[in-house]
Amino acid sequence: MWEFKTDPEFQLELDWIRDFVQEEVEPLDVLLGSQWNIHDTRFEKLVRPLQARVRERGLWACHLGPELGGKGYGQVKLALMNEQFGRSRFGPIVFGAQAPDTGNSEILAHYGTPEQKKRYLEPLLENRIVSCFSITEPQGGADPLLIRMTARREGDEWILDGEKWFASNARYAAFYIVMAVTDPDAPPHKSMSMFIVPAEAPGIEIVRNYGFHGEPEEGHAHVRWSGVRVPVENMLGGRGEAFVVAQVRLGGGRMHHAMRTLAEATRCFELTCQRVVSRSTKGEALAKKQMVQEKIADMWVQLRQFRLLVLETAWLADQGNDWKSIRMNVSAVKAVMPKVLHDVASTALHLHGAFGITTQLPFSDLVINSFHIGLADGPTEVHKVVVAREILKNVAPAETMFPDYVRHAVEARAHAKYDTMLDG
Repeated sequence: MWEFKTDPEFQLELDWIRDFVQEEVEPLDVLLGSQWNIHDTRFEKLVRPLQARVRERGLWACHLGPELGGKGYGQVKLALMNEQFGRSRFGPIVFGAQAPDTGNSEILAHYGTPEQKKRYLEPLLENRIVSCFSITEPQGGADPLLIRMTARREGDEWILDGEKWFASNARYAAFYIVMAVTDPDAPPHKSMSMFIVPAEAPGIEIVRNYGFHGEPEEGHAHVRWSGVRVPVENMLGGRGEAFVVAQVRLGGGRMHHAMRTLAEATRCFELTCQRVVSRSTKGEALAKKQMVQEKIADMWVQLRQFRLLVLETAWLADQGNDWKSIRMNVSAVKAVMPKVLHDVASTALHLHGAFGITTQLPFSDLVINSFHIGLADGPTEVHKVVVAREILKNVAPAETMFPDYVRHAVEARAHAKYDTMLDG
């Protein structure tokens, strides 16, 4: 049966998450710096107690299976949860669902050795450490086929050399998961492998950290790797299987990111609704102005359309479809996501007037963040190409000069089918 509702028992959990985040978690966004700086004494004092309450509620790291301490929730439930705690920058880490740690934990659970799981996975799941997923490079940007970092085998070690770019969270990470070229003469998608590298390994240098408007600090690193040695068993997956390993983390992560983006945009919408019924100009409330009403209607429709696209994709995943088989849906979500946040945040900023562009309100931060999410996990253009390619790959071209849907051809077929019946 097709239904557009949440079962009552789980709705109670969502209601608790919503209230908990608004009352307890959102204030952390203005009190604390980076959510990744888990060794800050203020993090220990303020965040750890909230994490304990989430654990007591049984809502910690629900993306994980029971064998790893989670609930093993499907994508629809996870999406609905992210929609609530995604309102806050600290929301994901309070619920043990922060990227890139969620995706990295999935890779380690799938490919890690027992020793690696003990050393890296267990403390990662407990948020005693945080991690970094590092693929992109200065010269390559979003094109992984331009990766130049090399890993060469020497005895029982791999030696890594190269540079990585926009390695988010590198400054606080206890370990990196990195992609490097191991077989330069192999076909491009078989030439690279994935490795786990402890952050304390000699030869890793953070050249510079970069930030963007709205972030509490510069958290995206340019990292130089010079003769970094790791044991042969630190390869994750088989040699040349980096792209296969990477796919383990991407699909679900993009879905959760989408719902968190929806949460941010929805908050903009709610604040704007309050603003337009509170402020007046030319003798009446902003809410009475037809152009304002049009903007409010457009915001609501855009949010609902995006939410349904995300939930449909999550539902398809829950029906047993692997991420590759629904990549068109996932790419569509990713392509729409930055536009929704940009449009809604921009409208919110505009309707708040001069106050909207100040740093006292969140809208300019979110406008910039819309560009960030339009680049993360591949630029929007790439995902639109995937959608179009999937749509068109099974469409047959017309066999004649003019299409068979031209009116005179349609009329001829209609007459051929029904003229005898009409004559009789």
